[in-house]
Formats: sequence, structure tokens, C-alpha cells
Amino acid sequence: MSDQRPTSGEQPRSEPEIIPPGRSDGWQRGRPRPYLHTGEGIHRIYVTRLGPFSTFLLVAAIGIAAALLFIILLGAFLLWIPIIGLVLAVAIISGLLRGYFRRL
Repeated sequence: MSDQRPTSGEQPRSEPEIIPPGRSDGWQRGRPRPYLHTGEGIHRIYVTRLGPFSTFLLVAAIGIAAALLFIILLGAFLLWIPIIGLVLAVAIISGLLRGYFRRL
């Protein structure tokens, strides 16, 4: 693909859609509204702006999910500390016992 800009004589490839001031939803009469087709039927898609309270709830939910993920990962990491300590202790004790039994 080329990143060249059109020269002054070329027309743009697409025209922007101009929404009249009286149509706040951006859809003109006769044009279809957005729908989602699934295997079970057709469902209408609703998109709305989030208010301050909804935004706060969304941010809080994302924060709680991130905190839970952090706690789960930290717990998995902390679970390995005693296991590694046990393996290290067994290695040290077996090394000491090997040296003790070689002297006998």
C-alpha cells in the first residue's frame, strides 16, 4: 500500500457524512438502524453515553478485577516459597548426610 497523499487534482475516495442538526441520532429516514444477527435471531444494538456514576462503576469493576488477578498471582507465587525452601533444606541435609556417611 502507498502512503502517498492525493495531489490537488484528485478527488477524495469517500465523502464525509454530514448529519443535519435536527437528527441527533445520526440516522436518516429510510436507512437501517444497527442490528446484530445471531444464529438465534436479530437483536438491536443500543449504544449510550456513560454518565459519571456509570463511569465510576466501570472503573471500580476493572480495578476490582485487576486486584483479584494480582492477589491470585501473588498467592501462586507465595505458594512456591515454602516448596522451594523445603527442596533447598532437603538438598542441604542430603549433602551433609552424604559427607557424614563418606567418613564412616
